[in-house]
Amino acid sequence: MEFPGPGQHKSLGAFETHLQGCARELQEEIALDRTLAGQAGPFGWPLTLQGHELDNRFAMHPMEGWDGTTSGRPSELTLRRWRAFGRSGAAMIWGGEAFAVTPDGRANPRQLALLNEAHTAQDLSLLIEAIHQGRADSGLDPEGAFIGLQMTHSGRHAQPTKEPRPIIAAHATWLDAYTDVPLSTALIRDDELEALIQSYVRLATLAQAAGFDFVDIKACHGYLVHELLGARSRPGPFGGDYAGRTRFLMETVAAIQRACPDLGIGVRLCAGDVFPHKNNADGSPGQPLDPTPYLPLNHGWGMDLENPTEPDSSEAQQLTRDLYACGVKLINVTLGSPYSCPHLQRPSSYPPVDGYPPPEDPLLSVLRQVQITRQIKAACPQAVVVGTGYTYLQEWFPYLAQAELRRGSIDLVGLGRMVLSYPEFPLDLLAGKDIQRTRICRTFSDCTNGPRLDLVSGCYPLDREYRQSEDGRRLRELKAQQAASQPRKP
Repeated sequence: MEFPGPGQHKSLGAFETHLQGCARELQEEIALDRTLAGQAGPFGWPLTLQGHELDNRFAMHPMEGWDGTTSGRPSELTLRRWRAFGRSGAAMIWGGEAFAVTPDGRANPRQLALLNEAHTAQDLSLLIEAIHQGRADSGLDPEGAFIGLQMTHSGRHAQPTKEPRPIIAAHATWLDAYTDVPLSTALIRDDELEALIQSYVRLATLAQAAGFDFVDIKACHGYLVHELLGARSRPGPFGGDYAGRTRFLMETVAAIQRACPDLGIGVRLCAGDVFPHKNNADGSPGQPLDPTPYLPLNHGWGMDLENPTEPDSSEAQQLTRDLYACGVKLINVTLGSPYSCPHLQRPSSYPPVDGYPPPEDPLLSVLRQVQITRQIKAACPQAVVVGTGYTYLQEWFPYLAQAELRRGSIDLVGLGRMVLSYPEFPLDLLAGKDIQRTRICRTFSDCTNGPRLDLVSGCYPLDREYRQSEDGRRLRELKAQQAASQPRKP
């Protein structure tokens, strides 16, 4: 089934009719603002964090380029992207991209990573300078953004070389089968997890010295910390009950606070998930694998263990409260995983090459993000919550985002894919300028397709730098080959 994309609607009214149909299906009250107020409205509301006053409510999500060197250092393409983050005018830059805390924690051989402390210290300063330069290019105070560094370990999805080298926290038959991890794979040991906490501390210390305002402990998208949150079958102190499963994250927070008491900490948190979906050979919409043989699940976070086709944010709500009580005030909400349920994690009009046509209207998937983000904010109103999923809405996203800010459901509007094609979108909205429709991300998924095909990530359709590159030529060639091999639709 094909669903009308937001860009096909010629008026706000037509988009709203479509949106309300999805909202009724989800039984969620959704309203749009009919008029955009620019800097004078919710987008321009000030927000004070750690004594730093943000002059708008936009946040740039982390967007990996997989374009660093094999020694974990940024390339010119990396710095170009960070300059674009600065050029956006967003008051918060949430992490730029995921930076691996160890060499074996990379999800791609060209991911930024801590391999050499002296080099990393230099590189982090270059990333900060790139954001400052981008802001200066837009006529803004170069040092006016609140900048974070996202820290990660890719765990089960680690691929520091050409071949996958998974590092897993727990065994679950269904998850091992889906991710092609042998049952003989040893679990990361407790002492290795304790040592890994110190790797997070080392990177956080370097980030603070380079001028970052906060660090993010990535706890989503199927990576190691996310897997630990769901490790119900793991024996020992880092698994089992809620306290055990959250222990690694909470101890990492405490260790960073001891080493860097003036450094802010945030968490990009998976607040809801579903059972893995399969890519059908006939090109039909993705469907969840049958969970029946595994019920009730002995592994999982953010899903109903008796009915894992539905997300359940109850533990994420509790974790948000617990993190806030420990001094972590920044929560960036996300759902699902790009590996197992990309339709939920990153709603798109066009699935990635290793994905599947969406099993539901992507607009409904966006509203799931809105619904669960509201639940997180309601569970801990004092937390500063970043909303997700807005890029899919294309030119209509400001009307929903402004309404969610006004409602108090979010504190900041997070944008990711949009900044790859149209970095200045937030700046144009704040200034009340006309939107440049030809630069809007149409969710073609080529920023995902590139890395899936061993190329760098970027906006190949709309960014000339990528479109005219050798990787751009190769991407078109590989996609054409794949299209030719697909079964024809009747």
